[in-house]
Amino acid sequence: MKLFWTLSRAKWPVWGLLLAGFILGGCSSPSESILFSDNPAPPPAVTGTDTGTGTAPADTNSGDLTAARFHLGDSVTVDFSGTATPIPEIVQTVTEDGTITLPYIGAVRAVGMTSGELQKEIHDLYVPKYYVRLTITVSGQLRFFYVGGEVKLPNRQQYAGEITVTKAIQAAGDFTDFANQKKVKLIRHNGEVITVNCIKALKDPTLDPPVYPGDQIQVPRRIF
Repeated sequence: MKLFWTLSRAKWPVWGLLLAGFILGGCSSPSESILFSDNPAPPPAVTGTDTGTGTAPADTNSGDLTAARFHLGDSVTVDFSGTATPIPEIVQTVTEDGTITLPYIGAVRAVGMTSGELQKEIHDLYVPKYYVRLTITVSGQLRFFYVGGEVKLPNRQQYAGEITVTKAIQAAGDFTDFANQKKVKLIRHNGEVITVNCIKALKDPTLDPPVYPGDQIQVPRRIF
């Protein structure tokens, strides 16, 4: 009898631990079980424009970075839509001060701006001061520059963005074998004449001036 009592006393801590484990295990909440699961559920799918950085993805349309910008003398068409009363489109020429003039808001700077930049500028000047809802579309006519003389494909070239004299000549098929590459004439639409040494310009971009719509490039013939 004494031996049995001794053994019972020895086993009591074991039974106590088992009973405590059963009670604790039965009281655990489902969320605690999931928290420590070996196979947690996958995170919810990400939708929309959130990239995890708090900002929307960058616009992949980088046209504004290389798009043609308006220059003096360019024709600009401004189309209005989204209003209860239709507003006729307006066609303006960029004046010598670099602006176009629109109803109510007056002169708006256009020179040096892309069509997208000018659209936003005009929209913000009209809304909400004059209109609650208004959609602005700005477009320009097709613009050209001209390459003539000793190039392989002398003709007018469509101006599609920033371009320099040497690149414009390459767009015209490059020099002929008889070209004088040291005395290329860049004639601005305002009459200014710039002489370009294209051999040096290919090595030093600072000597390669930009070409704008309406400009002409004339490549002279070498004198043997």
